[in-house]
Amino acid sequence: MWSDSWNWAQALTDFQTWLGAPPALAWAVSLIVGALVLGTAALTLALVLIWVTRKVISRMQDRIGPNRLGPWGLVQTVADALKLLSKEAITPSNADKAAYNLAPIFAVFGVLMIVAIVPFAPGIVGANLNVGVLFVPALGSIGIMAALMAGWSSNNKYALLSGFRVVAQLLSYEVPMVLAMVTPVLLAGTMSMVGLSEAQHLTLFGFNIGLGWYGFVLPGALLIFFIASLAEAEQPPFDLLEAESEIIAGFHIEYSGMRFAMFFLAQFLNTFFLGVVAAVLFLGGWQGPFVDQLPILGFFYLMGKAMLVYVVVMWIKGTFPRVRIDQMLQLAWKVLVPLVLALIVWQMLVMKLPGGNWLQLPLILLGNVAVIVVVLRVLDRYFASEQIRTKRAFEPKSLIGTMQTVAAQQAAAQATMAPQQSGD
Repeated sequence: MWSDSWNWAQALTDFQTWLGAPPALAWAVSLIVGALVLGTAALTLALVLIWVTRKVISRMQDRIGPNRLGPWGLVQTVADALKLLSKEAITPSNADKAAYNLAPIFAVFGVLMIVAIVPFAPGIVGANLNVGVLFVPALGSIGIMAALMAGWSSNNKYALLSGFRVVAQLLSYEVPMVLAMVTPVLLAGTMSMVGLSEAQHLTLFGFNIGLGWYGFVLPGALLIFFIASLAEAEQPPFDLLEAESEIIAGFHIEYSGMRFAMFFLAQFLNTFFLGVVAAVLFLGGWQGPFVDQLPILGFFYLMGKAMLVYVVVMWIKGTFPRVRIDQMLQLAWKVLVPLVLALIVWQMLVMKLPGGNWLQLPLILLGNVAVIVVVLRVLDRYFASEQIRTKRAFEPKSLIGTMQTVAAQQAAAQATMAPQQSGD
């Protein structure tokens, strides 16, 4: 593989050593340069993601979206960032100052650290950890802690309530997400993100077309991972941490200025990078046609797959309403967790059967199709039960009556008038 013969950090270090720099200093400079490049690129990416979000959702709502500042409205996001930088950062008088100020920093830090383990192309990775899959949920706990710190330190009951929801929502959906990440690990035999990308090659007639995606064999695990990622990224229909109708603005209600913007920066980047992780685990990562001959194509393949996942998330954001807290927790613990556990057990049993991939892969796919059918059935039953419901927890019929369609009301009125007319 290309990644075995070339590494960007080693190449930069060798170049500095050739210029006469000490080896230790050259290696330190290479790491600093890599961190600055990845961090700057991630922060710049947030401006593009905000623009994409506005454009996608506006098209769904029959609007144009940003179109005034710059070509296609690209500079609008820059203007919004400058506006937030110019706003005053107000700290509540009774807030816990240390936790209050550290919370937005931790929120962004936990997301940016994911960039360190993502293989963007053959040989282009910050750190090739042999436990890279476990590194992702470990960093997610930093974001959970940041939101809880923000809610607790703000001295606001609504922010505190949202902080409690952090524990209920994010920790609940980390369980099915991590378990879904186990399924491609079982197929590849490694928890390294680089190893997972390399394992998803597909060679035909001596040419790697890069379409050996685990998503073709594990669509059920991909679906569970995607649903859990929506909750982990606080995206609709699981954006209960910021339920405006219930807890105003959530855990960041007392934040303003750039500290307020840092929470949303973390949210946009977290959504995109979870899409990157999904692409690495299930969609081949940087694999694609001609990537062995021209490795830089791997970067564009990975970014294209991740952006496709991001657009699907925005599609859901523009169409699905917010669920209730009890519905969200029931979906996690009563549906997703049992299904993904059953899927893992089924996959482990199938991989012990003789016959190799020709027998094992179709049986694994069959189990994943069964999981998709069960999830769709559960969602169908939920939507059917939610077609007509009142906004009240109870119905005082003597005061407001029952909720009926206009046709049902007309039919009831005619049925009431019929006996009176027959008696007359």
